[in-house]
Amino acid sequence: MALAKAASRVPTRNVLHAALLGNSLAILGAVYMLAAGITVIQPRYTIYGLSWVFVGLLVLWKVQPRPTDERTRRRAIAIAGVYFVALAAAGGVVVTAMRPGAGEFGLRLATLAAGWGPAPIVSTPWAALVLMPARIVGYLALAYLVYATVIDAAGAAVSGVVGLFSCVSCSWPIVASVLSGVLGGGSAVAAAAFDFSYDISTVVFLLTVALLYWRPVVGGRLGRSASEE
Repeated sequence: MALAKAASRVPTRNVLHAALLGNSLAILGAVYMLAAGITVIQPRYTIYGLSWVFVGLLVLWKVQPRPTDERTRRRAIAIAGVYFVALAAAGGVVVTAMRPGAGEFGLRLATLAAGWGPAPIVSTPWAALVLMPARIVGYLALAYLVYATVIDAAGAAVSGVVGLFSCVSCSWPIVASVLSGVLGGGSAVAAAAFDFSYDISTVVFLLTVALLYWRPVVGGRLGRSASEE
């Protein structure tokens, strides 16, 4: 009976935490957009941006990797670090200039829709960093889940499988850009690719988080507490 009561309290606590986080993000997002004078034309983009931040923060808050030895931890950190850099480069966080000297040193703030903005942009003659909160938090969450997966898998080959799904979420905007360049910005295919790139990337992001969190291939769920070991 005691175990049953303890088990019933855990989901309730998690729901309360999620509700608190969601309400806080919604309030902060509304205050930011009012202060910045942003007019919502397509609400789905704001919902997508806040969803990335909400899910990402929830992952970073709740996921608890298994205890492991120092060698495995270092390997997991290295893999997760490379993975984050790859996501950042492919997902538009790091934008390389077309040629040396193409840009200038500078810092500005892009007032995008909530979740995607406010986005600090750090520019140099060689590259620029576009620090959209949704991308940064989302990619950190994915990298953290990869870190936990590498530890939990203990040498299993699952990380390469789930990594394939993760690449889709960051590579679709690149595919859309290629289509736009090859077919022309006014083509119907390119326009459709751009119109739905945020929809698709958000769906694949959420799917990737689910795959990395529950990982049915390996078995067991991440985020176990000490009492569940």
